[in-house]
Amino acid sequence: MNLRILRNLSVFGLFVVWAMLGANGLNAQNLTLEGQTGGFITPTAYVVLSEKDHVFSHPAVGYHFVNVNKVIGDIHTFNIAEGFANRAEVGYTRSVHWTGDSTAFSSLWHFAGMNIFNAKVVAIKDGQFGPWTPGFAVGGVVRTGDHFVSGALNQELFGVLKSYSNGDVYVAATKTWAHPPVPFLVNLGWKATNASIFGIGGQATRFGGRLFGGLGIPLPGPFKTVIVPAAGFTQQPPTAVNLGAILYPPGGRAHLPTTLDYAVRVTQIKHPHFAFDIGVGQVAGMIGTTAVPTGLPAPAPPFVLVPVNLEARHVVGVGLSIRP
Repeated sequence: MNLRILRNLSVFGLFVVWAMLGANGLNAQNLTLEGQTGGFITPTAYVVLSEKDHVFSHPAVGYHFVNVNKVIGDIHTFNIAEGFANRAEVGYTRSVHWTGDSTAFSSLWHFAGMNIFNAKVVAIKDGQFGPWTPGFAVGGVVRTGDHFVSGALNQELFGVLKSYSNGDVYVAATKTWAHPPVPFLVNLGWKATNASIFGIGGQATRFGGRLFGGLGIPLPGPFKTVIVPAAGFTQQPPTAVNLGAILYPPGGRAHLPTTLDYAVRVTQIKHPHFAFDIGVGQVAGMIGTTAVPTGLPAPAPPFVLVPVNLEARHVVGVGLSIRP
């Protein structure tokens, strides 16, 4: 086991110890990587639970870790979210970044992280107008201090490190069916975004619409828990600002695929107070080619083409959310 893995496990372990011993018995409420209620990466039409006859919820807190150290670098997010009368929520996430191992491309992510703010309102609750009525929610995300990729390339191209702000506006429909013959949770949504790979891939070249969704199958587990194997997807903008300057041919577009995640969540059957997620994600691999000067005299070629491989097609993520 190398030092990087030990370091990451230590951070996760300290958070668990803090949650169990130092936070008045906090338990979890299913926060995403960016701090909304939902799956691992996709928001749902639910909000942080407020107890009966209470407007304010107990705050939910979360920690997520995604291991993409080969090029992009490891990502840690620390979330807090507050619900209001089971109709709305607001949250804040600090995304902390540790640099990757690639001498060729990791410099595009050599920055500490960014701030993420989110809000969501439930327009129709799941089951409000009958057992088959899905819940509908609208929400938004704002990311600030994003230097990744677009900001780093702006510094290389123009000598100025630029900090970008980007965001999403989304609608989501979610239905949980906890009855025979097959219980399920299905989620489908649409968002308008100008962020590439949730801001980790930089600033998208335009504000455009993308689909996201997921499916989970809740299964009974021991000690009054439920185990939910699930899969989710989020379409990504095709390229990012300034990225075409390093691709060949110059001005070309990157090829950023749909982000996929396959995860298992463990939580409580009724009145969930904790959620633990572990899964595998497919983010991005070969996104294009770049031309590297050879520095050799003629007749040697002036440059060679090198593939731009982010090596993030099989990444591991874990998450823990807790709420009193």
